[in-house]
Amino acid sequence: MRLALCILPAIAVFAAATPAVAKDITVQMKNMGKDGTMMVFEPAFVKAAVGDIIHFVPTDKSHNAETIEGMLPDGIAHSIGGMNQEMTLKIEKPGLYGVKCKPHFSMGMVALVQAGKAPANLATANAVKLPGLASKRMAPLLAQVK
Repeated sequence: MRLALCILPAIAVFAAATPAVAKDITVQMKNMGKDGTMMVFEPAFVKAAVGDIIHFVPTDKSHNAETIEGMLPDGIAHSIGGMNQEMTLKIEKPGLYGVKCKPHFSMGMVALVQAGKAPANLATANAVKLPGLASKRMAPLLAQVK
């Protein structure tokens, strides 16, 4: 019994100190989405946690993924993925991460990653000026932020 009383607190301390397992999340870059929409990321809105890794995979050719300047948490550098290549985005800080396909940005090919709750950069992300269709598609993604 005495041994159990010593071991249980040690187990509790170890469990609290063990970091949560990061998730790998896949987002596909597609010419046509499931609903018939042209030039999309699927899913276009992702909830993630700090430590998670988002894999933007070019399911169809002629796409890239890159972050949208101004739609990143403070201190996070802009990332640019190559054409027809997977881009990985490691979530290092809580906040919103805007993503676009550069060749199809004007056609509205955007995605949004929310890391954590109540992102500090929500107002900043809302203030970023996007081209017509990109702005129209980003608005409902920003509306999902909670």
